[in-house]
Amino acid sequence: MTPEFLIAAALILPLIIAAGIAVLGKFPNLREGVTIVGSFALFAVVVQLTMMVSAGQRPELFIGEAVPGLAFAFKLEPLGALFAVVASGLWIVNSFYSIGYMRGNRERNQTRFYICFALAICGAMGVAMSGNLFTLFVFYEVLTLSTYPLVAHKGDAAAQRGARIYLLTLLGTSIGFFLTAVMWTWALAGQNLDFVDGGLLANVAMSPVVASALLLLFVFGLGKAALMPFHFWLPNAMVAPTPVSALLHAVAVVKAGVFAVMKISVYIFGVDLMNATPSADFLIVVACVTIVLASLIAMTKDNLKARLAYSTIAQLAYVTLGALLATEAGMMGGSLQIAAHAAGKITLFMCAGAIYVATGLTNISDMKGLGRKMPIVFIAFFVASLSIIGIPPLAGAWPKYELMQGAVDAGMDWVLAVLIISSLLNIAYLLPIPILALMPVPGTKPPKEFKRPGGAPALTVAAPAFTAALCIFLFFMITPISNFLAPAFEAPGTLIEADLP
Repeated sequence: MTPEFLIAAALILPLIIAAGIAVLGKFPNLREGVTIVGSFALFAVVVQLTMMVSAGQRPELFIGEAVPGLAFAFKLEPLGALFAVVASGLWIVNSFYSIGYMRGNRERNQTRFYICFALAICGAMGVAMSGNLFTLFVFYEVLTLSTYPLVAHKGDAAAQRGARIYLLTLLGTSIGFFLTAVMWTWALAGQNLDFVDGGLLANVAMSPVVASALLLLFVFGLGKAALMPFHFWLPNAMVAPTPVSALLHAVAVVKAGVFAVMKISVYIFGVDLMNATPSADFLIVVACVTIVLASLIAMTKDNLKARLAYSTIAQLAYVTLGALLATEAGMMGGSLQIAAHAAGKITLFMCAGAIYVATGLTNISDMKGLGRKMPIVFIAFFVASLSIIGIPPLAGAWPKYELMQGAVDAGMDWVLAVLIISSLLNIAYLLPIPILALMPVPGTKPPKEFKRPGGAPALTVAAPAFTAALCIFLFFMITPISNFLAPAFEAPGTLIEADLP
């Protein structure tokens, strides 16, 4: 199959799946069968494209121009392939999990849920494979609009409020800032918006003030990256069902935001221009403040999903930090964080959902001793927590190592202190949850009976167990993953051999 056909298939398959779900909505088994089969088919297509990228190819597809100079064009490179593999692969896991959760919790409007999920994956594929800023902007908005019904899924006042905040914040930042940055780039680059090796703007004459303003517009315009002060939509979106939270935090939405920050840093600005742009230093401070402050807020939250939401805000800032450091190690660390955080955070959210379906509990203070009744779930939570903290041999260890190396290379040793403090705060707000649940607590008894007869559905237990194992697997895959990503940073195959012990 040709690269053009495969890219078209990756974009169209989710739409076909959404249509199939709509047609078979009255037949749950068939409806969900379409979701599962379709998710495997999409992953197979993405894997074939990724193999082409690994072989040095850059699959492309040109559809046409919306207006002269604004083309719908797609081109897959290492960063995009990584994001596409993460999104399509975890869609499979989340689809199995969703079946157990949605049925076990007897959620309404399940057909609409699966349709919107498929449309969101289409948006994610478009973001991953975009060949220029115009295409990226369009699919970025597709992702926002398709996930709005998912956030509002429950339909109550809290869900509607959370969905409004979600939609208004993301549309406001993207239209107000991101679109402005895109139009400005188009003017500066001679009506060109293509992603270019070394940076589209690298050879464009502009003052440091203009470059700084443009970078600020891009970074704050990508509200899905949840950088403070445009982070508040994320905790408000936690009113959604847990599979949606997993989508928001691990599979598509927030990863689209930080992926776009990384891609724009590499292919629009380029390393040299990033290093010469004064506002990059200010944004590094903002990212570090986000890391520490969001972690401190997480410690104050008793609601499990709220704590995980603020954890995500902090962990996403790692990716933004890596892009802004503009060193090979920093950008590598930020890119590795996309995959490592995805595996760890989807595990944590799926565990939270399994606990809720089985017991109805949402507050951490009520979960002491519960691990004796749900050992697999809390062991998976423990493993994923260690990965988020950055403990070897788990995937989250490598991004922190590379970010530390990147900070040293950039001459910003103080960033090391921020990363160390962040890891200590991760320990403080994550580890007590599984430890107190699994260890005997004097005077504390777990619930005698589950809210749902039989406890959590098997799929809601198996899925986080699988992704917890993935956290371990990714640790040992660091060399091939890093060598795959290295060409994006103009140092093919050298990072691991030179930097890793």
